Amino acid sequence: MARPIVAIIGRPNVGKSTLINRLCRSREAIVHDQPGVTRDRTYQDGFWGEREFKVVDTGGLVFDDDSEFLPDIREQANLALAEASVALFIVDGQEGLTAADEAIAEWLRHHHCQSLVAVNKCESPQQGLAMAAEFWSLGLGEPYPISAIHGVGTGDLLDKVLSFFPSKNVESEHGEPVQLAIIGRPNVGKSSLLNAICGETRAIVSPIRGTTRDTIDTNLERAGSHWKLVDTAGIRRRRSVTYGPEFFGINRSFKAIERSDICVLVIDALDGVTEQDQRLAGRIEQDGRACLVVVNKWDAVEKDSYTMSIMEKELRSKLYFLDWATMIFVSALTGQRVESIFSLASLAVEQHRRRVSTSVVNEVLKEALSWRSPPTTRGGRQGRLYYGTQVASQPPSFTLFVNEPKLFGDTYRRYVERQLREGLGFEGTPLKLFWRGKQQRAAERELARQQNIKTD
Repeated sequence: MARPIVAIIGRPNVGKSTLINRLCRSREAIVHDQPGVTRDRTYQDGFWGEREFKVVDTGGLVFDDDSEFLPDIREQANLALAEASVALFIVDGQEGLTAADEAIAEWLRHHHCQSLVAVNKCESPQQGLAMAAEFWSLGLGEPYPISAIHGVGTGDLLDKVLSFFPSKNVESEHGEPVQLAIIGRPNVGKSSLLNAICGETRAIVSPIRGTTRDTIDTNLERAGSHWKLVDTAGIRRRRSVTYGPEFFGINRSFKAIERSDICVLVIDALDGVTEQDQRLAGRIEQDGRACLVVVNKWDAVEKDSYTMSIMEKELRSKLYFLDWATMIFVSALTGQRVESIFSLASLAVEQHRRRVSTSVVNEVLKEALSWRSPPTTRGGRQGRLYYGTQVASQPPSFTLFVNEPKLFGDTYRRYVERQLREGLGFEGTPLKLFWRGKQQRAAERELARQQNIKTD
């Protein structure tokens, strides 16, 4: 059985995200003075005592206004309640009971969901009881005075939350999920792609840039594996970003790249590869993540039997440093080829984690040397490649032992990497090559000898 879910509900700026960070002991939820920062529903792991659960954060609910994003935020809250074991209705104790709070209470009663009222911003335990008393009139049971910032009263609240959970809490049998981060510029269709994969409105889709601000985690089973999909905020040029919700959202996106097993880089088929797409691709390679390039909006392209191959060649010429990544053309709108993403991503993750024996590595290097010898300098010095071995995975990393690394220029180094790929595979993942010379090895041996003497 999956872990129970706690839905956090309330109007804007009552401290929902602050409470999320307190309950989950994290800083994942974006906290900012501006109302409407949280829009999609986002999940985090929480625990209290011996129980583990999921906490879902939702956007601030407003019922008397249908302007930008507000109907979508309400729909996301509806979906959160549909899967929740209990809803935590957060209100502002310092501001007191408002008409908006009463409207949300009525909405919760129509949902017939188990609900608890948490009166936030009650820093004083004595005054908190008096501030909370006003909220009995909501008709949702006893209001609990808390302070999300200081943690006052959250223990009593969690004790009550646990009473609504099922009697058993069994973890997923699949172990750690594969982390897949959906990365791209604003408005390339990342959230649409997430919704198409999940088969539901998991993230709000809008033509307005910056709709997604949080990183949205989604767990699901595909291709025989347990996946955690992370939809990230669209990443713009640094000089275009001001300090605030977008700044925090982009930082979350970069962290999502770092902690992912594989990144799905989404490209707009109509716009092609932009300078910002190239920067994102470089960041993925720099962090050593496996990658799948997904060209979205393929349904909007006028095409014939040659269009795909011509466009792929053009796109790859601008993403030349991701020449090892598989490219797939999809439509999040129609669902075309969306399911193929998982099979290709699975292969890339498998290669990213793969290890090869030293004997096999050296067979490939021997073949490479027979076809093309290392370069010779004007002074007659020639590079010598003695042997190589894989020293790490995620990404696959190789140490090559040579006489002098400086004798191997960039052209020959690229040749060796290309030969390793052709001989060993590793499609979908970057490779890292470390070139070590005799002097480096001698220095390392001397350092090890000195450390042994000090230890003795």
